[in-house]
Amino acid sequence: MNLNQITIPSLDVTTATEFYKKLGLILIVDALPRYVRFECPNGESTMSIHLVENLPKGDGVSVYFENENLDEVVSSLKEKGITFTSEPEDKPWLWREAHLNDPDGNHIILF
Repeated sequence: MNLNQITIPSLDVTTATEFYKKLGLILIVDALPRYVRFECPNGESTMSIHLVENLPKGDGVSVYFENENLDEVVSSLKEKGITFTSEPEDKPWLWREAHLNDPDGNHIILF
């Protein structure tokens, strides 16, 4: 089994699109303002964003993106205006991660 794609909700797909482009995802389907789909620069999985009237309640969505050089990626994204909720940190489960939220509050973890 291979993960083909994940779809996340957004109240403003246009704003979310610009955010994920800053993260480095490549826009492959543009049906703004209701839907977009991205591919990652590495790997085969894709991620899409669809317009919703209401965001999910509770913990919502968490999306993990793996990076070769986390500290450099975080530094580069900060220069582009991305705000992080936590700096890169070594975790007891033996990887390093940094946390941020997309414009809709979806939890993004770079590791």
